[in-house]
Amino acid sequence: MTSAPLTSAPEIISSLLDLTAWAVFDVDAEGRVLAGNDESGSMQLVEIAPDGTRTQLTALPSRCSGRYVPGTRRVVVQHDDGGDEKMQLSLLDRGTTALPATAADLTPMVHDPAYKHDLADVSAESVVFLTNRRDGVDFDVVVHDLATGTQTTLYDGGGYLVGAAASHDRRSVAITTLSSKPRSTQILLAGGEDATASRAVTAADEHAHHTHVAWAAGDDALVMASDHEREFAAVVRVRRSDSGTDTGAQATVWETLVEADDHDLEVVLSPDGSAMVVGHHQDGVTTLAVHEPDGTHRRDITLPDDGVPTVVWAPDSSRFAVHLTTSGDPGSIHLVDATTGDVTTVVDGRAQIPAGLPLSVPTVHRVPTPDGEQIPCFVYPPAGDDAATVPALTGASVVLVHGGPEGEATRLFSPVIQALAGVGFTVLVPNVRGSAGYGKRWVSLDDVDKRLDSVADLAALRAWLPELGLDPERSALWGGSYGGYMVLAGTTMQPDLWAAGVDIVGMSSLVTFLENTSEYRRAAREREYGSLEHHRDLLVAASPITHLHQLRAPLFVIHGANDPRVPLSEAEQIAAALAERGIRHELRVYQDEGHGLAKRANRKDAYPAAIEFLTEILGR
Repeated sequence: MTSAPLTSAPEIISSLLDLTAWAVFDVDAEGRVLAGNDESGSMQLVEIAPDGTRTQLTALPSRCSGRYVPGTRRVVVQHDDGGDEKMQLSLLDRGTTALPATAADLTPMVHDPAYKHDLADVSAESVVFLTNRRDGVDFDVVVHDLATGTQTTLYDGGGYLVGAAASHDRRSVAITTLSSKPRSTQILLAGGEDATASRAVTAADEHAHHTHVAWAAGDDALVMASDHEREFAAVVRVRRSDSGTDTGAQATVWETLVEADDHDLEVVLSPDGSAMVVGHHQDGVTTLAVHEPDGTHRRDITLPDDGVPTVVWAPDSSRFAVHLTTSGDPGSIHLVDATTGDVTTVVDGRAQIPAGLPLSVPTVHRVPTPDGEQIPCFVYPPAGDDAATVPALTGASVVLVHGGPEGEATRLFSPVIQALAGVGFTVLVPNVRGSAGYGKRWVSLDDVDKRLDSVADLAALRAWLPELGLDPERSALWGGSYGGYMVLAGTTMQPDLWAAGVDIVGMSSLVTFLENTSEYRRAAREREYGSLEHHRDLLVAASPITHLHQLRAPLFVIHGANDPRVPLSEAEQIAAALAERGIRHELRVYQDEGHGLAKRANRKDAYPAAIEFLTEILGR
């Protein structure tokens, strides 16, 4: 059945921002899926029964996530306050708690609103979490016994920890910590026979990124994705050597299980170690296959479309859930039988898309730079017909830069991109140098003193616009977090190139950003941008506010008052400087948000206004 297209730009934008986003957090042995959706206005827990019945589990004031306690009807709920990212852990009992549960209905498990408590691992007996409650900076690994409430610290060696996985016998934990090198991690072991010290599995000073760490069957090795001594991440098995006492890489035995010559691999090992899902990641999409634990290929998994999948195994390793988002799918959830590969769709995200809502399908390009590099870029052409788009925007474009900076633009569903394309803009979504997803060399090309090389990529993208038949004089920048920094850097350092900008939680000064960000984040960020102690002159030179005297482009600035990463002061100081110079701008601050806009009401307030701002400036 066909339907007339939506008839106005505001109608297109509103319809896109009203679409429900989904997430998947866990699966239990009976096939129930612990999911999340933002139908209520922010991401809340929803349980999907095997027969498809959906039950909303939480109604908290801010977004949340969770995990099942295996073998029970209890859920560990992870939640914060107004986007401050200071996660607290609570228990929800499906058998006794009134649903949907409010904060008052949850049983506190680990609560101290001054600190972070990040959920890392859950078993029937215990919960493993990461917390900076000891000094507000360094993270510890703590095990909470669900029966007694007793908490045992397994690691307190300091550092910014990003993950911890308990062994099958629950005696040891594999810890992933950020190392001193940009885009690098180190793997440590804690617990076991010697619970007083951690042991290094990988070297602290190696430039290598290790992710998705899990214990092999028998707890004698770890399985992970790693770019150790290679350009692209492979699936590897790693164990410590029985000989020697060295705590670095020399005491580690590496075995490659699955590899590719020209793209990164991802891996999610089953809980019992009997199978693993391997993802092949190329140009913003990932295809999946099931492999035996020795790396032997078992079967490819056929999903409805190529996109960005998230995989979560059931505790008995019989099946896994896949959350899939594509450029045309806001998010679907599928259950996959690990033995047969059969796919059952639990949530079809495409079904909610209104008939007649235009969607843009991206094409993949490589944009040349003056120094001979090639910038990967997705181009979304205008969607819809003349009745729905703004004719004056023909030839106008928006360059949308991802956050990170070690992040990546993928071909997932973005209401903002689709809204911009829906009203008539051509949207370019690049992976400028410094982006992940294209090998170790590319992600390293903006480290410390190379920061402005990444900013220079914006000029190359602008110079390429005529190749698409676009008007270079009518192009704007849009970005969040590091992307917001790139908006401010482009409009101040390249003032003749950009007609306008939309800055969302971006840094206007790398110096004040590092001085005022949360203490636990400072060292992690300095390894990428440079340190306040040793690189202050470089940080000043790379700060947009240093070049503010050149700015002419109007700016639309969005920020959350509770942002723990990029403080609100970064937005306030750029807005004050713009006001002093009489440059058109708008600053919108949301008191119940953190690093970005998690609530639909705020997105529906900010994004249509920002799009209208660009439409007024870039329209003929």
